Amino acid sequence: MSDTVPPLRMGTRRSLMATTQSGLVAARLTELTGRAVELVGVTTFGDVTKANLTQLGGTGVFVSALRDKLIEGEIDFAVHSLKDLPTTPDPRIVIAAIPPRDDPRDALVGPAKLADLPPGSKIGTGSPRRVSQLRILRPDLEYVAIRGNAETRIGKVTSGELQGIVLAAAGLGRLKREAEIAQVFEVEEMLPAPGQGALAVECRADRPDLVEFLSVLDDAATRAAVTAERAVLAALEAGCAAPVGAYSAERGHELFLTAAVVAVDGSRAVRKSAAGTSSAPMDLGRDLAAEMIAEGAGTLIGERAH
Repeated sequence: MSDTVPPLRMGTRRSLMATTQSGLVAARLTELTGRAVELVGVTTFGDVTKANLTQLGGTGVFVSALRDKLIEGEIDFAVHSLKDLPTTPDPRIVIAAIPPRDDPRDALVGPAKLADLPPGSKIGTGSPRRVSQLRILRPDLEYVAIRGNAETRIGKVTSGELQGIVLAAAGLGRLKREAEIAQVFEVEEMLPAPGQGALAVECRADRPDLVEFLSVLDDAATRAAVTAERAVLAALEAGCAAPVGAYSAERGHELFLTAAVVAVDGSRAVRKSAAGTSSAPMDLGRDLAAEMIAEGAGTLIGERAH
């Protein structure tokens, strides 16, 4: 009999972006533990639907199929873009690791910076959060809803159909497409989606051995920051397609959090900041969301939903 340990089966979406970032996680896990990892491609509802994600509420459309494979035992663990995860916990599943975060910011791909584009230029993005904040910066541009993988979206710029598109800087970095970035937006200009730039490694909750094994990938600072951001999203009862931006980072022994909800036309916004201890990121996010709700953030989200 062979005593060879079989490779762990990692579930991933099939897009180049997903397989690239999952491959990085697999390589890191093998480097740290010596255990081989096999990638298993899974097609999700979000990959095949033609509907605009805002119409679907966004929540879970890229995640459910991978979680089904986990529960059924067809894969051992899964890797997701953290910003795609629903904020409502699934008791059957645990986030075993959140690796160190890549660049959380948004980036403009195109021939020029946003300020240098001619009035009326067409900018593509499928994100209400990005559109609402872009309208504050450049209300004279036209914002076009687009779908598709990063390569398809970038192609709309190179073909001249659009004068720019906005994507996550982290994804462009993973795809080695940084050279096509005209501008990276600082978080003061455009707050990223909660959890943007971070990955989540999930496995079944009834596999404590695997939870512990995968925990070698976990970065405590990243976990604290994204937990605070996602707590804002959960308390606002807003899905990942809502116009909610949030960013948190450790400074010394404190965790600083900024969040905003922006009206669809960019005319109004509720933006708040707070600081707290890194040991209680959930409380920090919930408390900040409560302040935002008191200032009318829920009304702005409701306008988006109707």
